[in-house]
Amino acid sequence: MANNQSPKSGLGKVLLRVFGYFFVSILCGVLISGLVVPVVAFTSTTVGGSIGFYKDLPSELNVDSPSLSSTLVSADGQHIATFYAENRVKVPLDQMSPFIREAIVAIEDNRFYEHAGVDAQGIIRALTSNLTKGTRQGASTLTQQYVTNVLNESRLSEGRPEDVVLSGQKTMGDKLREIKLALELEKRFSKDQILEGYLNIVFFNRDAYGIEAASRYFFSTSAKDLTLPQAALLAGLVNGPSIYDPTVDPDAALKRRNLVLDRMLEQGKITAVDHGVAVATPIELNVTPSRQGCAGAAIATYFCDYVSHLILNDETYGSTVNERERLLYRGGLTITTTLDSRLQAAAQAQVDASAGDNPDKWGAAMTTVQPGTGKILAMAQNTVFVPQEGKYDTQLNFNVDAKDANGYDLNGAGGFQPGSTMKPFIYAEWLNEGKNPTAIVDASRRVYPVGFPWRSSCGKVMGGYSSAQKAQNLGADDDLQNNDAGYYRPMPINYGLYNSINTATFATAAQLDFCGIQKMVDTVGLHSGLDNAPVNMHQIGNLLGSIGVAPVVLASAYATFANDGTYCAPIAITGISDSQGRQFEAQKPECREAVKPAVARGVNAVLQDVLKMGSGVYINPKVQSQVPVAAKTGTSNNNGATWVAGYTTTLATASFFGDTTAGQQRAGQNVTIDGKFYKSLDGYMIAGPQWANYMMEATALYPSGPFAAPAPPPAPAPVTTVPAVPRLTGG
Repeated sequence: MANNQSPKSGLGKVLLRVFGYFFVSILCGVLISGLVVPVVAFTSTTVGGSIGFYKDLPSELNVDSPSLSSTLVSADGQHIATFYAENRVKVPLDQMSPFIREAIVAIEDNRFYEHAGVDAQGIIRALTSNLTKGTRQGASTLTQQYVTNVLNESRLSEGRPEDVVLSGQKTMGDKLREIKLALELEKRFSKDQILEGYLNIVFFNRDAYGIEAASRYFFSTSAKDLTLPQAALLAGLVNGPSIYDPTVDPDAALKRRNLVLDRMLEQGKITAVDHGVAVATPIELNVTPSRQGCAGAAIATYFCDYVSHLILNDETYGSTVNERERLLYRGGLTITTTLDSRLQAAAQAQVDASAGDNPDKWGAAMTTVQPGTGKILAMAQNTVFVPQEGKYDTQLNFNVDAKDANGYDLNGAGGFQPGSTMKPFIYAEWLNEGKNPTAIVDASRRVYPVGFPWRSSCGKVMGGYSSAQKAQNLGADDDLQNNDAGYYRPMPINYGLYNSINTATFATAAQLDFCGIQKMVDTVGLHSGLDNAPVNMHQIGNLLGSIGVAPVVLASAYATFANDGTYCAPIAITGISDSQGRQFEAQKPECREAVKPAVARGVNAVLQDVLKMGSGVYINPKVQSQVPVAAKTGTSNNNGATWVAGYTTTLATASFFGDTTAGQQRAGQNVTIDGKFYKSLDGYMIAGPQWANYMMEATALYPSGPFAAPAPPPAPAPVTTVPAVPRLTGG
């Protein structure tokens, strides 16, 4: 194709460039003289008036990067997850390879240790080349680049991405401000401090900000262990992260790396031998993609999500959600949690095995808390957080409430019907009122109609069991049922509890003040998993656990019995600090005496019998031979939610298995799970072995002793007869 440019027009361009050269030379002379004055002023021992303009460094410009990754770790130091807006890990200069320090100076600013923040020679050279040769050279020093990076980071951290200024977008005002700040920065900080700041903030890749993150991403190594070829490649990358990315264009990256090595040789930073070996070395990547947030958690994904919500919901860490998000994703926090990675691994293995391949999406969950502290030691469920083919995926945490006490989202499923795991709290109130643990109650009664004369000093008991009233649309359910037919008879109250007899529980409640039952349930922290409302024990169905409760809440309530009656609210965070060592307020144990020690000991005695001769007798007996252990089974009315909640003196664990799909209405009847048919799911069948197998591993790590012996029972009291119920008309 013909060249449309005439010789005359080509000559004109050359003349224009020559004219521009002389014009720029004059302009630069004026500019340089203006820059040199303050440089001389602040490097001199006598400070003159000309320095006044440079005194105040803007608050957004500081040596520490505004955006650092936050790390979540277990109590035993295992990495759980990293949170970041920009994947960055700050390291000191002495923890960076000498090769990267030399390489970045060689290719980006070889006069870095000679100028005072602005390189006048570089400005003349770049402008001359641009005007006389038509090139596009820059003249920004490392200090100026650092200023630009920090200003942009500040804008991003303040939620102003639209104000970020890129190199090609700078106005004359932007450039002059950059020069001013660079000069002032060099007055305040040493060259090594500036170089350290630059290498910690500079962009290498969308998954790597700063030299440590870049080293981990591209080479799966640390900044201090970078080899010469690796350091040269990364130093070359900062000039054009998208152009010289070795994962995208390895040829361009190789040429750029070798150019860096050439510059290092020319400047005497490496020997000819080192240069030759490095140039001959092929690019050998070992890419480790970053794992952002809880979706990329190494362990305990759902516990991680729970902890992140605790921080984002708490005004201790910022008055607004945006402030709290900035702290978590940009604050460089180290968040130390209560999690024991050994227990977490054991719990995860058990819940993963409970339903096998699980095509029908049955849910399994387990939480362990520590009696006496409330520390959550393990929190596991059998789903994946990020969708995977053939896996049951959900971002709902089966172990926690849907919302916290202030109404903020916790991302929990909202709990599941606890069934008969509620019964020990009714028995605890029986003991609390000073009644005999072996007193006989009439468990033959199956009819408790609406209007039955329950005792309550603070309210009215609602609901009832009566098929006759149900037939007349009076709001009652069918007659009260037991799981097995042979238990409709008088029996000792403790026998009724460890065999989980519904009619015995109602006969027990008929002799108690429901306000006492309510207080007992409230004081051990039981509440609705959906909205944190109290479990209303004046609704008769809640004697058998008809309101959803989260596993972490149930485990904490049972830990009260293990801890001789002292309740401790569950906690997950023991320490939070930032990169400067500043400490933030973490969670502290919040404990209170909830149950009299004598009452707790009486409950412990009966719940040990659950596993020896009661509803949990078919659960793995080895767990009983290993340590003293107490537990209670639980099953919802339609068998869709099954439980075992149990404890030693050092660990309390709630184990759940059942329907976790939306609505939680699926019955656990006539179902096949992991190749085995179940006519009716029961707590001891899957949730039980899940709990027992885990506790055998856990108790080896947390040795425990025998429970304190209960006090002798009071003198036998006469059997209290339940008032007769008038016959219903038409029934």
